[in-house]
Amino acid sequence: MSGEVCPPLARSTLDRAAHRRNDPDWLAEAWERARVLVLDSADDGRALVRGEGAPPELVLVGPDELPEVPRSVPMFLGVEPDGVPVFAVDAPLPELPGTRRANLREVGHLLVDRDAGIFTTGLALLNWHVRHGYSSVTGYSTQVDEAGWSRVDALGERVWPHTDPAMIVLVHDAVDGPEGHCLLGSNAAWARNPGERRYSCLAGYVEPGESAEAAVFREVREEVGVGVAEIAYAGSQSWPFPGSLMLGFLARADVDEPIRVDPAEIAHARWFTRREIGAALAGEAVDVGGERLVLPPPSSIALFLIHRWLDGHC
Repeated sequence: MSGEVCPPLARSTLDRAAHRRNDPDWLAEAWERARVLVLDSADDGRALVRGEGAPPELVLVGPDELPEVPRSVPMFLGVEPDGVPVFAVDAPLPELPGTRRANLREVGHLLVDRDAGIFTTGLALLNWHVRHGYSSVTGYSTQVDEAGWSRVDALGERVWPHTDPAMIVLVHDAVDGPEGHCLLGSNAAWARNPGERRYSCLAGYVEPGESAEAAVFREVREEVGVGVAEIAYAGSQSWPFPGSLMLGFLARADVDEPIRVDPAEIAHARWFTRREIGAALAGEAVDVGGERLVLPPPSSIALFLIHRWLDGHC
């Protein structure tokens, strides 16, 4: 998806060229002329970027510029519009002048569509490989196959990359203007900075046998005790930390319905007005029980949903 308003990590210009994954002759030739994304699994999957302004540029190198001992075989990500293939490898990041290490969370929203797609795809694939060194069927160790798009054990048992579907929802009261409200929660597991409290959209994994919309209704009810209606899909994006597909929704609820949080999941939840959210996004201090309101990071789909609601796209 490119050239339209969409979640920040849903942008890409890469042709995945899946028909090439089982073509060893083509892959060998493609590697010699490839652009390579180096990702460091030992450093939270960071990559190199260049430039302090916006947008920073994702650094890709040639095969001859790689560290001598990569941790992984090359993973084929796809082909760029100019016909050049792109691979990713897990390795210590090379020392290149004018570059810095960056996490996808930090820069994903700042990257151009091309770089966002390459970084997101490479990191999602890398994180899947890191966690699937053994077959869940046989218990034997697995090896990379199909140019990085499967793993197979000695008995031929094969597994392919997957992502875990999760829903995330911006609950609102369907009221227009500055006094319209949205319902945000502060997760009980989040680390806290003194004097600050982070609030975000409600989210949870889609359970077996459940639709995404049913998960929205269930999770909101479980986490804050509120019923929702008019559930509307708003978009999706990969969240490779380590491997989720975030399905974004907007849903209406009654602002007068009592909030009853599940303390195991949500430390606190409350309704915020558009005026408050707009002020927080503008850098103003918004008080929440003596602490400053902090909203989700820019690379998240949560902030994308908040902006959708704030701009009246409900």
